[in-house]
Amino acid sequence: MQTQLKYLQPDVISKLSSMELRARLVVEGFITGLHKSPYHGFSVEFAEHRQYMPGDEIRRIDWRVYGKTDRFYVKQFEEETNLKSYIVIDTSASMRFASDVEKKKEKRISKIEYASFVAASLSYLMVQQRDAVGLMLYDSQIRNVIPPHATKHHLRRLLIELEKMEPTNATNSAAALHNLAERISRRGLVIILSDLFDDPTKVMAALKHFRHDNHEVLVMQILDPLERTFAFGGDAIFKDIESGEMITTQPYHIQKAYKEAMHEFIERYKRECRENMIDYVLLDTATSFDVALLNYLNKRQRIG
Repeated sequence: MQTQLKYLQPDVISKLSSMELRARLVVEGFITGLHKSPYHGFSVEFAEHRQYMPGDEIRRIDWRVYGKTDRFYVKQFEEETNLKSYIVIDTSASMRFASDVEKKKEKRISKIEYASFVAASLSYLMVQQRDAVGLMLYDSQIRNVIPPHATKHHLRRLLIELEKMEPTNATNSAAALHNLAERISRRGLVIILSDLFDDPTKVMAALKHFRHDNHEVLVMQILDPLERTFAFGGDAIFKDIESGEMITTQPYHIQKAYKEAMHEFIERYKRECRENMIDYVLLDTATSFDVALLNYLNKRQRIG
C-alpha cells in the first residue's frame, strides 16, 4: 500500500516520464487510500460500474462485485455518460511560479505543473467512470477548448494537451471565464484550477455566471507554499511575472502585512464561494493529490 500511496505526492509524480503514467498512478494510489467509501474493497473495478438504481434491469447486476462489496452495481456501457465535466485551467504567467524547497537545492513544481497533474488525474478518473470530460485553457483570453467525451482515445488527447501546456500571458480571469460560460451549452460540472490572482469581485461575478447557467462549480485555488507564508530570507528582489516590474525589499519588514492580506484574500474567496453554492478547496503545490480527488469525488456523489 505504501508504494502506491507515494504516488499521491507531487515531488514523486513530477519525476515520472509521462502524463498518462502520472494520472494512472495518482488514481490508483488514491483508490488504495480510500477506506470509508462506497467503493471500499472494490479497487479500480468501480470504474467499470455504477450503483444500481430503481428501474435498472436486474440481469445487469454484477454479482461478483456484489460479493466483494455487499452492494449492488450494474455494468456500465461505453455510451453511458452520467455527467459532463469541464476542467478549466488558468495558464497565465503567474502560474509559472515555483519556490525553492526548504533546505534542498531544488525547486518545487510550479503551479501550472501541479494543475496539469490534478487535471490529468481527474480526467483519468472521470473517463474510467464513464463520465465525459473536456478541457478549457485561458489566460487573458480563451486559448483552447476541447469538448467533453468519455472515451479512452479522448483521454489520450487531453493528456497530450496537458503535457505540453505552458504559462502564457497576463491574466484576465473574469473576462475569460465569462466567455467560457457562454460556450458551455449543456449543464455540467465546471472545475476551475487557478491561483485566482485577479480582482476577486470580477472573478466572483464570472463564477456566478456559471451558477446562473445551472452548472455545478468546484474551484481549486492553487498556490505555492511561499505565496502563503512569504518566508523569504534576507534582502530580495521581487519581479512581477506578468508585468516584469521589479522591486528590492527586506521581506521580513512586510511579512506580517502580507500574510494578513493573503489570509483575507483567501478567506474572501472561501466566503463568497460558500454564499453562492460554489465548492472551494485551497491547495498548494506541496499538497498530496488525494485532497483534490476526494473533493471532486464528494462533489460527484452529491450531484448524483
